[in-house]
Order: sequence, then structure tokens, then C-alpha cells
Amino acid sequence: MNPLIWTLLITSLSTSTIITMVSHHWLLAWLGLELNTLSMLPLIMKTHHPRATEAATKYFIIQTTAAAMILFATTTNAWQTGQWSITSPPTQQATTIMTLALMLKLGVAPMHLWYPEILQGVTMNVALTITTWQKIAPITLLMLLHNHLSTTLLVLAGLTSALIGGFTGLNQTQTRKIMAFSSIAHMGWLMMTLPTNLHLTTLTLTTYIIMTVATFAALNTTTMKIITDTNTAWSSSPTLLTLTMLSLMSLGGLPPLTGFMPKLLILNELIMKNLTPLGISLALASLPSLFFYIRLAYFTMLTTPPNNTNTKYNWRFKPQQNTTTPMTITLLILPMTPLLYLST
Repeated sequence: MNPLIWTLLITSLSTSTIITMVSHHWLLAWLGLELNTLSMLPLIMKTHHPRATEAATKYFIIQTTAAAMILFATTTNAWQTGQWSITSPPTQQATTIMTLALMLKLGVAPMHLWYPEILQGVTMNVALTITTWQKIAPITLLMLLHNHLSTTLLVLAGLTSALIGGFTGLNQTQTRKIMAFSSIAHMGWLMMTLPTNLHLTTLTLTTYIIMTVATFAALNTTTMKIITDTNTAWSSSPTLLTLTMLSLMSLGGLPPLTGFMPKLLILNELIMKNLTPLGISLALASLPSLFFYIRLAYFTMLTTPPNNTNTKYNWRFKPQQNTTTPMTITLLILPMTPLLYLST
């Protein structure tokens, strides 16, 4: 792709998200979401592959449907209340439609079926963008609406996402689909924080983005497309593969690692609000997700012989790619939990 066009698309993608984040008018927020979608489509299609074309078509249909739902809800709300401001109290009907539309944009279950298919049809870098940067604008709008959101709807969506993200990821062999179902499960945890604590929502989203960046950077460096690719990667870079597996464990939420921090704080918040059964259900729903992370670690480290493998190499490492910083944050930031929780 031409560097000038590439720069234009990246700038447009960044600017559209910032426009949505800082807007207080629904039309301006809708404009930012539409510009965000249009900036993403050429990035998805740049490989000129039939799968990329299919992914771009699906992405366009889903995102424009969600944007149309938001425009319909905001127009109806303005017709009934005379207000276009995001912070002004909307009608209950408009709030429900907006919430469902933003959940569709985020890929929250049960509106998640488009998400794994699109991630499977794009490159690793585009998949990283969809799973991280593209979450920021819809979550910002949900945070602005948090006083008017339906707690029942958010809790049901959160539990459903955690369950579906875990159970449907069990039989996957493609790493991008595994990351897609991992993202769906994490969105479930994020939905739980919206009606309870906005500071915790920000911290959870930040931690999720850091962990996902670290994992995708490692998968991109080793070009691990399927689980069996780990057999050849181990003999070339044991250190990188060990850090990759620890990053996956952090995504699963094992206690010594950073990924345990948001889950601990969310469970603590639910227990403090006398929602212990909900917290137990959410914790149990995350066990299937942890299973497929542990399965990846098993295939990588416990089934590899101690000598060099004779398997044919179907990739080469890309030079000068630094994954140290995000991996360090992903693995070692748990002791800073009180500082992060109080400062977000």
C-alpha cells in the first residue's frame, strides 16, 4: 500500500475514535463511528484475498447496521425529548436500542457471531486493531451513558459473553479465533463493570488492551496461525515462546500475572455490592477460557522433545520487532494494583 494512503487511513482511524470520545452531540459521535468504519475497510481489504474481501463485507454490514441503529435511536430520542446531548437523560426505548447497537459493535454475546469470522479473514495486525483500538469508541459511549443503562441487560450480556467466549473457544485450533473468543469473554467482564464502577471499567479496558497487544505481537513475530505451529517455534526461540505462553496465561487471569488484577477487582466489587452469586457465576464462566490457554501452553512446552525438531519451517522470524515492553507489563504489573486502581 502507498505510504501516503497508509498514513491517511491510520490518521483517519485515530481521529475518528478521538472525535467519538470527545463529542457531546449524538450526530458528532455517529459521524466518528462511521468514519472509523470507513477507515477500517481498506485496511481489511489490502491483502486482496477472497477471505479479506468477505471479512470486509461482513464488517461493513455489521458496523453500518449498528451505526444505523444508533442514528435511529438518537433521532427518536431527539424527537421525543428535544435533546441531542449525550449526557442528557434519553428515553428508555432509545437507551435500549443504543446499548444493543454498541454491544453489536463490540461483539458482545449474543451478537458476537460476526467477530471470529472477521478476525480469521484478516492479517494479525488488522486483527490486533479490531480487538483493541476499535473497542475504545463504543465503550466510551457506554461509559457516557452509564447512569441510564439497564443493569439487567448488561449483567445478562456479560454472563452470556463470558460463557460463550469460553465454551466456543474450546474446539478452536486457529490462534486468531482463539483470540476472538478470548476478546468476547473479556468484553463480558467489562460489561459487568459498567453499572458498578467506571474507574474499574477504564482499568479493565487498559489492562485488556496491553495484554492483547503483547500476545498479538508475539503471535505476529512467530507467525503462529494454528496451534501446531508452536512445535517449530519452540526450537527457534524458547524465550519468546515461554513469554508468549505466560502472556496467554495472563489473559486467562492466573493469579501471579497482571491479568488477575481486573478479575480480582471486579469480583471484589460484586461481592461488596452483595452480588456474590453473580461473582461466583462469572468466575466459573471464565474457567473454560483458562482451559484453552493452558492447552496452548501444553502443546508448546510439554509435548516438545528436548532436541531440535525436524519439522519443516513454514515461517521466518521478522527482525527488529520489540515485544519486551508490553510483555513485561502483561506479566509483572500485579503488585501495582492499589496504585492503578486509585489513579484511574
